[in-house]
Amino acid sequence: MLVSEFDYALPAELIAQHPAAERTASRLLHLDARGGLKDLVFEELPALVDERDTLVLNDTRVIKARLFGRKPSGGQVELFVERALGDRRALALMRAGHAPKAGTEVLIGEVRATVEGREGELYRVRFSVDVDEVLERHGSTPLPPYITHAAGREDIERYQTVYAAQPGAVAAPTAGLHFDQALLQRIEKRGARTARLTLHVGFGTFQPVRVKEVEAHRMHRERYRIPDETLQAIAARRVLAVGTTSLRALESAAATGATSGETDLFIYPGYEFQVVDRLLTNFHLPKSTLLMLVCAFAGTERVLDAYRHAVEQRYRFFSYGDAMLIER
Repeated sequence: MLVSEFDYALPAELIAQHPAAERTASRLLHLDARGGLKDLVFEELPALVDERDTLVLNDTRVIKARLFGRKPSGGQVELFVERALGDRRALALMRAGHAPKAGTEVLIGEVRATVEGREGELYRVRFSVDVDEVLERHGSTPLPPYITHAAGREDIERYQTVYAAQPGAVAAPTAGLHFDQALLQRIEKRGARTARLTLHVGFGTFQPVRVKEVEAHRMHRERYRIPDETLQAIAARRVLAVGTTSLRALESAAATGATSGETDLFIYPGYEFQVVDRLLTNFHLPKSTLLMLVCAFAGTERVLDAYRHAVEQRYRFFSYGDAMLIER
């Protein structure tokens, strides 16, 4: 299966650079099980759920993962903290004029970061203060590379779901950005349940697929945890995964029997879903693993037809863009 099969034409002006004025003001494209398309607004979502449904939300919280520093020689360095390894140690991507070697020191304000070694594309870094402290004092919101403005005050609030609770993600679970508390209450009044899990979105979500054949790609590992009460809430119910991250956590647990740990599950056409019946998700990049997942869920031809419709109807794409509700 070729990566090029998951391509589509997207005008650059449809890549959303800022969120909608209100969270629930986004549009919603409904792709039903027969392949029918309906143009809606997100506020209409409660009408599409009922007492049969459990919506599963990813409550990960985005950390201020992007840091800017300099070497003692004056060279500029950008660090992108992927995860903490302890109070003062972390794994991070590093961008510098030359690849940093073990022992290299970087100054981030008054904080010293020392490179200890490498793990694949990531560097092991030791900070002179706790990781949480350096991120809070010097970090910025890690917006995706296709958003061209520097992270500002708006992004601190809006690149975070209203139910974010567990710090650890370097990217938002963007399907959840459309919810506010009032809409969640309306969903519960319809008789639908909501349940939560945690999957900390890693830097791999920004990485392009660099191989020609889909099967040759390897996913980066991401940490997840599914509470017992969530498993109880989805039992014998119609499961609506809010976002590809919720879906991957649920399907990972079904495949392995482990309700916590790390997953590198790669879902592409041919995958047999065990848990999720409905998927709420944003529009994804061409030739991305997220688009492959959606095509696996609903069929490549149906999904790409829906994407062409979204382009024609001027939907807004990617993290700050509009949403799709997909039925199998």
